[in-house]
Amino acid sequence: MPETEAVRELELLAGQASVCKACGLADTRTNVVFGDGNPQADVMFVGEGPGRNEDLQGVPFVGAAGQLLNRLLVEIGLERSDVYIANVVKCRPPGNRDPRPDEIVACKSYLAGQIRLIDPTVVMTLGNFATKLLLREERGITRLRGRAYPWWNRTVIPTFHPAAALRGAASVLASMQEDFALVKATLDHRAGTPSERDSERSVEQLGLFR
Repeated sequence: MPETEAVRELELLAGQASVCKACGLADTRTNVVFGDGNPQADVMFVGEGPGRNEDLQGVPFVGAAGQLLNRLLVEIGLERSDVYIANVVKCRPPGNRDPRPDEIVACKSYLAGQIRLIDPTVVMTLGNFATKLLLREERGITRLRGRAYPWWNRTVIPTFHPAAALRGAASVLASMQEDFALVKATLDHRAGTPSERDSERSVEQLGLFR
């Protein structure tokens, strides 16, 4: 798909999300937090859902967790403007509770569309919800992180959510730094090999989130 057409479709998808009422989160949101960043990014980050700051500003990862994410990007030679950032659910769950299964189901087509249109080389999942959704795994992030997983001619690299590093031990941050280094290594490797991705395939058609 030509880049300009993909960007236009992404804008249309964002417009649809902005008026979405497919689940109860629409009743309590301030803003839909669709996504942010480079629509032709090689790296896409998928978190869990917006928090209070994100709900107020309509932009993902703008609080303390976002600052840590920005710092980790700089450590591997990237800026926030180089990547694309989204969440599993686009509206804030009240009180920052975990998103419910029905809310994830109601929202997952937006994420599927974002991945199809951005067509990243690497998708880094931040925390359990994004990782389990994409990899269809029941194991937790502690067991899944530290590896690169082939995924529909792309690569998924799971890591902890930045909020976990802010709350927890220094070992969580060290693990995240290792995972971000793996993102860089994967990008460097793919840069030297022909792309095998088929951008025309729809992730909905492939059934990634069924």
